[in-house]
Amino acid sequence: MDADELLCNAKALARQVAECPAVPPRQAPMGRGCSEAAWAQLLDECEEQFNQLQQLQNEITMTETDALSNPRDEAMNRVGAVAAELKQWKETEPKLLSTNSEVLLAVGKEELLRLNTELDMVLSCSQAKRSKLKDVLKSEQKWLEEKREVLKAASEQVTVLQQENDRLSETSVLQEMKKKIQKVKDYQDSLLDTLSDILEEHFPLPHQQENTKKKKNSSVEPRVDLISLHNILELLMNKTVETPHEPYVVIDETFWPPYIEMLLRYGIASRHPDDCFRIRLEAFY
Repeated sequence: MDADELLCNAKALARQVAECPAVPPRQAPMGRGCSEAAWAQLLDECEEQFNQLQQLQNEITMTETDALSNPRDEAMNRVGAVAAELKQWKETEPKLLSTNSEVLLAVGKEELLRLNTELDMVLSCSQAKRSKLKDVLKSEQKWLEEKREVLKAASEQVTVLQQENDRLSETSVLQEMKKKIQKVKDYQDSLLDTLSDILEEHFPLPHQQENTKKKKNSSVEPRVDLISLHNILELLMNKTVETPHEPYVVIDETFWPPYIEMLLRYGIASRHPDDCFRIRLEAFY
């Protein structure tokens, strides 16, 4: 704080004190915890202090009136005086306003009551905050328990998967795959055997039909080199699997024409678009 600001503050304080009227003696309030004599003594001491303050204010006002001729020097003098007074106040130990024990006891009681009220407010706020923190703690503990259960379930699942992974080695997987392949092959063989039995029973070769019916007056002998319908289908299937880019089979005299016509009519086989002596198995997939 510089000298000018300190001087302005001193002037403002002096004006406020000058504007305050004299305080008349008051009657001692009842219920304060001290006697009327003690309150009267306290009021007298206050009146004495106020008179001293008013006297000092009058002296300051007179000094300002005399210093109008040379305001600069007066300002410097007042700055020095205020600085000296500030130093004196810093070195002076504070003393009580009154030495009466009853007054000090009453003031102490009021201060304790005020402090007790403030502490009650602090206690109420602390209790409310503590209750809120308890609710937050309960919710956090519930959340933590749920997360622990989830972690436990996940850890158990990981353990089970690790155990299964340890049991399933590369050799076991390969063996399992071989078993599945062999099972499919066995099923395929059983289907082929069933198909062969059905074809041999319902679609025999021409000479087998004639032997069955025992036709005696036949002038044409059947060919013995004809292939069965089962062999025709097997040939078409093998050709489709082995050479899918060229699945056609050439028809020769070993293929009995009624069988070929039946396969073509029911959509089991189809002819080559450019060569009628070549057929292929239709794609059923």
